[in-house]
Amino acid sequence: MKTPKGLHPLLEDGVIDEVLYPLKSGKEASVYVVRSGGETLCAKVYKDMAQRSFQARVPYQEGRKVRGSRRQRAIGKGSRFGRKEEEAAWKRTEVDALYRLAEAGVHVPRPHGYFEGVLLMALVVDAAGHSAPRLSEVELSPEQACYFYTVLIRDVVRMLCLGLIHGDLSAYNVLVTQEGPVLIDFPQVVNASGNNNARSMLLRDVHKLRDYLGRFAPELLAVHHGEEMWALFATGTLQPDVKLTGTFVFDQHSADVQTVRHSIEDARREMLARQQGRKEAAERD
Repeated sequence: MKTPKGLHPLLEDGVIDEVLYPLKSGKEASVYVVRSGGETLCAKVYKDMAQRSFQARVPYQEGRKVRGSRRQRAIGKGSRFGRKEEEAAWKRTEVDALYRLAEAGVHVPRPHGYFEGVLLMALVVDAAGHSAPRLSEVELSPEQACYFYTVLIRDVVRMLCLGLIHGDLSAYNVLVTQEGPVLIDFPQVVNASGNNNARSMLLRDVHKLRDYLGRFAPELLAVHHGEEMWALFATGTLQPDVKLTGTFVFDQHSADVQTVRHSIEDARREMLARQQGRKEAAERD
């Protein structure tokens, strides 16, 4: 096969020895199976994204820290340099997250380094040694579905304890191995403490897993682990090995809209009064 342009520097520098075959291609990146020092690995080659792609990333990037004040200002201005730095930061986010998650015991591909914009990581395989299928591609028994759900929820909890939320978790971002499920694709990982959308993204992730695996084990459709773990996280009591019950008491109280409106109106009047007072003081001077 023709060697992808993004892998030329790694071949020239001896980081990888051979490109074996393409594994998958998506909007964000293309993944190739490569040989490196006697090991078979995956090489994730990130694609350069068009300007329109950055708008879709905004909800995920809120609360992320950028290294260096100059880079942060450039990104905020949307300059050419800023867009380049934003693209680089988007790629580094997945790399940093993978190392942290692997160290915390989350089931993810083991990272092997980041070189010239290419992420090297372990190739996730099935029982026969072939590239592992996605969760969306396999049939499960009720027992397997319940086991997978338990493992995945434990991993989501461990992620949340690190202050991270996958942000795009579904049956398409889970690989199936002989030992169980493995989470993949983290460029959109969310800062749980600094993102206003964090709770809704966590619930979306958990509900997608629950609803998909609930096709094989309908009893899963009645549990509410997402709401339960977020409540613990919000109070600072979530632990990596917490025993979740799957039950959650939802607040049934109606919002007191009238009181909220009165509070807003009072605040508006106070602001106008202060503005008028400053104006009159300036005229007297």
